[in-house]
Amino acid sequence: MKPLQTIGSEQRWARLRFAVVGPLLATPRPKGELREALARLAETTWVDPQSGQPVRFAVSTIERWYYAAKAANDPVRRRARQRRRDRGRQPSVGAALAAALDAQHRAHPSWSYQLHRDNLLARAEQEPTLGQVPSYPSVRRYMVAHGLIKRRRLPPGARTGELVALEQRQAREVRSYEAEYVNGLWHLDFHHASRKILSASGQWVRPIVLAILDDCSRLICHAQWYLDETARSLVHGLVQAFLKRGLPRCLLSDNGGAMIAAETAQGLARLSIVQQTTLPYSPHQNGKQEVFWGQVEGRLFAMLEGEANLTLELLNRATQAWVEMEYHRGVHSITGMAPLRRFLDGKSVARPCPGIEDLRVAFTQAVTRRQRTSDGTISLDGRRYEIPARLRHVPTIQIRYSSWDKTHVFLLDEDTGAILDRIVPLDRIQNAAGVRRPIHPAPPTAAPSHSEGIAPLLRRLMADYAATGLPPAYLPEEDS
Repeated sequence: MKPLQTIGSEQRWARLRFAVVGPLLATPRPKGELREALARLAETTWVDPQSGQPVRFAVSTIERWYYAAKAANDPVRRRARQRRRDRGRQPSVGAALAAALDAQHRAHPSWSYQLHRDNLLARAEQEPTLGQVPSYPSVRRYMVAHGLIKRRRLPPGARTGELVALEQRQAREVRSYEAEYVNGLWHLDFHHASRKILSASGQWVRPIVLAILDDCSRLICHAQWYLDETARSLVHGLVQAFLKRGLPRCLLSDNGGAMIAAETAQGLARLSIVQQTTLPYSPHQNGKQEVFWGQVEGRLFAMLEGEANLTLELLNRATQAWVEMEYHRGVHSITGMAPLRRFLDGKSVARPCPGIEDLRVAFTQAVTRRQRTSDGTISLDGRRYEIPARLRHVPTIQIRYSSWDKTHVFLLDEDTGAILDRIVPLDRIQNAAGVRRPIHPAPPTAAPSHSEGIAPLLRRLMADYAATGLPPAYLPEEDS
């Protein structure tokens, strides 16, 4: 027999009702004795199949159950709770009242169900044609059944993006998802800590953690605390994740400045990683990381409560130990596996990670500058850079650089995009030494020869003119 706790509510109630009237069906009572038997059953205490609490039933209820079971071929199935014929409909909510309730909800979607009913009562007093307002449970059931649910109230002065995001979320269903393959999708996000730490300068500051999470396994590819939320910190952590776990196929982040910076976007594109961003004001799309932040605050920081002088270095060491030794080895409530085991055993679509120098070059932004013909330099963020002498003839120069690292500026081939050379800032002091490098744009050519005489074209034109027989078109000056 199927265990009681695994069957549905209707079946559990059906079995209880059959257990109550079963003795009467097995030993039918004469009419004179049936009432007495029903009274004894009404005094019996039973166990509610849902709550487990003691429960009794009235004589009339047991009598109704008895006659219904007696007339049925399958008493147990007959005693299952029957679906109401008017289920899903509220006859007490008339057409006029329904229209008024719908209009009221459109105007005030953040009202509670009770507030909607109270206002309907007040309106019905002024407009008797609306009819009688039903009870609160009836109004609430009607509103839920017709999608008239309570909407979240936005604060005054909410941005347009917040309104659009709320409208989109209310118009489209939200569903959970999971990548099929390891390294198929990574989540990328920053989180501001709930407590402050002591900086190297002796100031209390609030650290920010960058976490990169694999969607399929829930493994943390890399986590590190920083003091800012810049593209530099993002790339620093992202490169470490690539070196440890390989290159993913897709990366999902929000629309923060560091996420959409030129270095980030162009670097991911050069590494053939699809970058996707969540809708503005829609953190639920990165819900897996929101769950991880809860564990960071609820477990990691809880275990650091006794450390009064928490520093960035100590926080990073503690985070690495907690992630690797506890989080990665604990069984995840959704996947049923430890993130590390699922990451290692799952089918992976990762690609090999290039070297550190290739990664450095990848996370740069490409810009175009015009070369100064006077001294062969370009201007970059208010600073001058010297172009190699062999390229002094090129008017427009393409370069790649990171906004946080002006010491690594690379010169690009205009046609192929390949790195030609690394350029350095202009050093006027060094140039003042008087040493000048030779310019070799092309191999030197021999001195022009004058032995060829008149040019071929002119020689032909002179011959053609002489063939006409015309006299010279000028008068020669007489010799003096």
